[in-house]
Amino acid sequence: MLTARKPEPVTEPNNMKAANALPDIPLPLARTPLFELGVSLNARMTGFSGWEMPIQYSGIIYEHQAVRSAAGMFDISHMGKFSLTGDRLLEQLQPLVPSDLSRLQPGQAQYTVLLNAQAGIVDDLIFYYQGLNQMGQERWYAIVNAATTLKDKTWLLEHLDQTRVTFQDDSTTKVLLAVQGPTAVKHLQPLVLEELSTVPAFGHLEGTVLGEPGFLARTGYTGEDGFEVMVDPSVGVELWRSLLNAGVTPCGLGARDTLRLDAAMALYGQDIDDTTTPLEAGLGWLVHLDSKGDFIGRSVLEQQKQTGVQRRLIGLQMQGRNIARHGYRVFYDGQPVGEVTSGTQSPTLGQAIGLAYVPTALAKLDQTLEIEIRGKLYPAVVVKRPFYRRSK
Repeated sequence: MLTARKPEPVTEPNNMKAANALPDIPLPLARTPLFELGVSLNARMTGFSGWEMPIQYSGIIYEHQAVRSAAGMFDISHMGKFSLTGDRLLEQLQPLVPSDLSRLQPGQAQYTVLLNAQAGIVDDLIFYYQGLNQMGQERWYAIVNAATTLKDKTWLLEHLDQTRVTFQDDSTTKVLLAVQGPTAVKHLQPLVLEELSTVPAFGHLEGTVLGEPGFLARTGYTGEDGFEVMVDPSVGVELWRSLLNAGVTPCGLGARDTLRLDAAMALYGQDIDDTTTPLEAGLGWLVHLDSKGDFIGRSVLEQQKQTGVQRRLIGLQMQGRNIARHGYRVFYDGQPVGEVTSGTQSPTLGQAIGLAYVPTALAKLDQTLEIEIRGKLYPAVVVKRPFYRRSK
């Protein structure tokens, strides 16, 4: 769900009166338990959402291709990690998302979105249903974006009955490591007691990693097969070293971005935010109007479903060597009609691809548009998403 962007300074709030105000003082960036391992591999670091994270190790293209052809591993410990336990917890979670979580059995997960009253996306996240504990209480887990961890925590606590729910924030106390690629499972299996081949896509289990408790989910943000593994910090360090010794390529947030864009996976804060609805963003498959009751933003989505949306997120392919970048304007017939939200040169496809919002009438396949790059217009064509789909 994350990638590297231009770092922004993290400043502490200044609540003093203007006359006595002091200059904003940048706060130190947080570091994951795997930070020193990245430094030892000469990773190039960058600031991201308050964390100092590796943007690349051996190079973005090399890391991208390693995930597509073999296996790569990512430190994603900066992501938000929430444990929720309580009686009839499902009843409290259902109104917060447009997806029907009641369909989940223990060991299953749902990618979905938190919505505000206007059906804008507060964040995209994954809910994992872990079944009942010994007291008969429901156990759920949520993985959220690093940039929105505090926002999501506040949102959830505001909408959940805290007298009935135990909320545990593991965001800074657990290592989260993504192992992705065609050979990811082969490399991970010797380090895990349980049989991983039986875990389906979006399945998960509480297993044993290097002899210690761990949480493993067959999820990812690359368009490839693989697992996301959550363990205690000491186990995470050992797991990283073991995978490195087995030949798994360390990857940074730069390759994570190009990989997720190949697969047309949305990046929160760019492709989706609290002003975009799931239907506008092409996430209609998350909206289960027919199988669940009321939820925040339902009336807006019902109206959009009935009348249609005014704009849509589209996939673009540049017709030439120029690259459409985030923020570039989209033109049609000489007039600006939208804006690129994400764009890159795909190492997989060898072509410049991107995502953009445009009026619905211009969102049809093979529609020719133009992208403004350094004051000039260059042609692009609307293409089907995802740009890349792995062979099964």
